Amino acid sequence: MTATDRSIELIQAAAQAAADKLAHDVIAYDVSDVLSITDAFLLASAPNDRQVKSIVDEIEERLLKELGAKPVRREGDRDARWVLLDYVDIVVHVQHSEERVFYALERLWKDCPEIELPADAAATRGKAEEHARAQAGEADLDGDLS
Repeated sequence: MTATDRSIELIQAAAQAAADKLAHDVIAYDVSDVLSITDAFLLASAPNDRQVKSIVDEIEERLLKELGAKPVRREGDRDARWVLLDYVDIVVHVQHSEERVFYALERLWKDCPEIELPADAAATRGKAEEHARAQAGEADLDGDLS
């Protein structure tokens, strides 16, 4: 079984919305073969709580406006360190960069196929870990990571 066309459409719109709000490490997985509760996960992160909220708000607004989709559940708003949007067909996780690196959800789903994303979203890869290391003072003087 693979993610439905509707799920792919939702994932791509959500990924573009996240990229438009400068999300980091936007990636999507087709989890339909391993989970019966949803077809796909979208992961995105941001370097601060305010930007996490902004990304979440943009995703919600875009999916409602363009595709008529409303989340059935929204969790994590208060702290804005990890916000989950459940659209049944897809689940969106927007995390603070530090939480993204710590929890490393990609490790859980690495065996699932990645869903192709719009070019803007795909270009965001590698930013969350880079930011978390820079915050921890692990970046060298050139900004390159070792």
